[in-house]
Amino acid sequence: MNQRHQTTTKLAQTAIFAALCYVAFAFLQIKIPVPGGDATSIHAGNAFCALAALILGGGYGGLAGAVGMTIGDLLDPIYIVGAPKTFVLKFMIGLIVGLVAHRIAKINESTDKKYVMKWSVLACVAGLGFNVIADPVVGYFYKQYILGQPQQMAETLAKINGAATLINAVVSIVLAGLLYNAVRPVLLKSGLITKEIRRTKAV
Repeated sequence: MNQRHQTTTKLAQTAIFAALCYVAFAFLQIKIPVPGGDATSIHAGNAFCALAALILGGGYGGLAGAVGMTIGDLLDPIYIVGAPKTFVLKFMIGLIVGLVAHRIAKINESTDKKYVMKWSVLACVAGLGFNVIADPVVGYFYKQYILGQPQQMAETLAKINGAATLINAVVSIVLAGLLYNAVRPVLLKSGLITKEIRRTKAV
């Protein structure tokens, strides 16, 4: 497969994962109203952000998550003002998951199922752990200094959002880890994981 074909295939896969991220966020969520007419939610969108990075790598996976989740924000009147923050944070989730899974652990080069399971989960922990910290912190400054909300309200919203983000992270780590390891054999057979496979001992 030449470079141009690979890029086209990656972009098509990125679009598919962006759609999955949007659907998981828009339709698999429990919206929680918070003071000031705002809202937070428990949703499955972050799981597909992480899954995209595990399958496509950090760059394409991060882009899929960022685009899909941002579209979800833009189409919801409550979340629309937070779309720029969402784009940046979801892209960072993908980059971190991809960095750990593919640059550090090189899971595509292993045939050891335990090794792949461990490092795919650790990659999700790293990416979504970042989000647990960054989402409420960035949200606080974004709401106070960009949207002009009072400090006390911004603090309250950050605390509520932090709790929801932690729940989302736990659910997403489990879901993404299980989904990736379940579909990985199919991806190998179909050639979607194309790197040369070598045996790696579990550590």
